[in-house]
Amino acid sequence: MNPTQLALFVPHGAPTFALRPGAAGAALVELAAKLPLPRAIVIVSAHWDTAVPTVGFADRLETIHDFWGFPEELYAIRYPATGCPEASREVVAALEKAGLPFAVDTKRGLDHGAWVPLRLMFPDAEVPVIPVSVQSGGGPEQAYALGRALAPLADQGFLIVGSGSITHNLRDFQAAWQNGGQTPAYVREFADWLATQTAAGDLPALLDYRRQAPGGVQAHPSEEHLLPFYVALGAGGKNPTARRFHAGIDDYVIAMDAYAFEQGEHA
Repeated sequence: MNPTQLALFVPHGAPTFALRPGAAGAALVELAAKLPLPRAIVIVSAHWDTAVPTVGFADRLETIHDFWGFPEELYAIRYPATGCPEASREVVAALEKAGLPFAVDTKRGLDHGAWVPLRLMFPDAEVPVIPVSVQSGGGPEQAYALGRALAPLADQGFLIVGSGSITHNLRDFQAAWQNGGQTPAYVREFADWLATQTAAGDLPALLDYRRQAPGGVQAHPSEEHLLPFYVALGAGGKNPTARRFHAGIDDYVIAMDAYAFEQGEHA
């Protein structure tokens, strides 16, 4: 019998988060130490974006260094994760049962949105990893539906992890870096608004963040980095218990908030 797992939203920060994990990294390590060992990890990263949900079936997952111009030591890092085709088939079955379209990929490895947090949380790479893609064209509603489809897997020992960023505006990062490192006000305002609505269970407001949240569009000029949050929220089932277990800002404009969702109803 596999213990029921949480659903998580974790930040992956800039690639240098792998070298300087700081307080956010410590929070991920601390949480992972308290989890029952998962049967498998489903990781939905902002950096694998496809038209339909795509499930990885690779036996061994390549460490993808999908970034440029960073310190050489980052490119030497390898995270020796393995897959599990049997577990991948269960993920596909969950998508089928929910009526979602899907595709499979037998070669996809782990981009930095996946391996950076997983390397902190599971440094021995002892748990099989199943990458699943995000769909930036589908918006929060589709990401939430994807999470709801995955939610029943938590009862089978699958740890479902969305990896992204609560705020993600690279143009504002460049401006802050050039102007003395001032954090724009919207970064904290948006992160706190999201935390408030999440604690209140206000799903309509969360799904409508681009109209209702302070700085919603500025926080996410494109949506791919926030959508894994909605996957994790959906993977908590209906009316999950939500906990923001870390809040902070790195690199001036990247809100590194992390959330755990304890399972609610799956119906």
